[in-house]
Amino acid sequence: MSDLPTVADIETAAERVAPVTHRTPLDPSTTFTRRSGAAEVRLKLENMQRTGSFKARGAYNKLSQLPAEEREAGVVTISAGNHAQGVAYAAREFGVDATVVMPTFTPAAKVEATRGYGATVELHGTEYQEFYDRAMELVEEEGLTFLHPFDDPAVIAGQGTVGLELVEAFPEVDTVVTPVGGGGLISGVATAVTAKTDARVIGVETTGSAHAKRSLEHGEVEPREALDTIAEGIAAGRLGPRTLRIIDETVDELVEVEEGAVTAAMAMLAERANTVAEAAAATPTAALLDGKFDATGENVALLVSGGNVDLTAFGELTKLGLASLDRYSHARLALANWPEPVGRVTDTVEHHGAELDLLSPEPPTADLGANCRPVSIAIAGTGPDHLRAVLESLDSEAGITVVWSDVADN
Repeated sequence: MSDLPTVADIETAAERVAPVTHRTPLDPSTTFTRRSGAAEVRLKLENMQRTGSFKARGAYNKLSQLPAEEREAGVVTISAGNHAQGVAYAAREFGVDATVVMPTFTPAAKVEATRGYGATVELHGTEYQEFYDRAMELVEEEGLTFLHPFDDPAVIAGQGTVGLELVEAFPEVDTVVTPVGGGGLISGVATAVTAKTDARVIGVETTGSAHAKRSLEHGEVEPREALDTIAEGIAAGRLGPRTLRIIDETVDELVEVEEGAVTAAMAMLAERANTVAEAAAATPTAALLDGKFDATGENVALLVSGGNVDLTAFGELTKLGLASLDRYSHARLALANWPEPVGRVTDTVEHHGAELDLLSPEPPTADLGANCRPVSIAIAGTGPDHLRAVLESLDSEAGITVVWSDVADN
């Protein structure tokens, strides 16, 4: 394989990974099509891939080409989660010992899943350079073979099999949208897509982790040290020399989305597409729904790159998403003759077809008196008008006063 993978390398990779990976669905979405004005929007569901993300493709393709002596020595890699699981899974298939250095902020679910595939996990540092340096120490001390998470031709070619499947299933595609972290996924996908179609390729970063566009503008890798994003799956903070070159040659546009748009997309994917997407995987959907590119009349494919997310965190993030969509609100009530009005709070919310997600009494206050309790509630509804109607109905009930709410204004 040359320094930069070709579409022929991706086609060969597809043959290698076919026995051990899924050909994931490319599901049409009526909701996202209607909201964006596109001709058709389809979701490439790599969250249904083995290990829960596309990363198994690149890891297996890389390990399949390692010389026997390097496999016997064992391998080490760095990852915030998905590449870790991909390497652990591929290493298990080949009977290779794998060590993964993961940042300390890695979600527990991803750590345990990586261990579950048989890898040794070491948590170290919070920035790329810290866990990279630790991996290099293990290479030096134990003779392990380092597997780069994104800037490797075999890894890129493996990830490119996503794009190959996509265009085979959706040859009329006009726009392909993918997350951007270190650039391995978009590099492989763009190589396949641009070789097979005239479609444009758009990459998406979060504002709190964006770095790729600046590197492209300056013509060299410019790492971003300070990261502040919920999308840890794309929090690499840098491209590699190879991925920079490929993106520069094959990707049409890079866009940024805010964290609120990402949580809204996660909520919409769960509600309307019945799919669990981690934050990084929701960025293409966020870009579409937030109008970061014009999809009018186009056939659009959005890559849902992974679904490895702690369920508790997922619940909290989707609530934030509903709040971003003005469909979730907090309020503070004062309930006289405590606790008699509590039942009427729940009945009123239910009567209006809303959901009472939280009801938490607070300590009595001197201004309200001992028998009047402040209560915090959270309600979910169809929109701000619906939420306002619920709160107005509560406020009209005897013994219930709405003191404050964060429902969006008209």
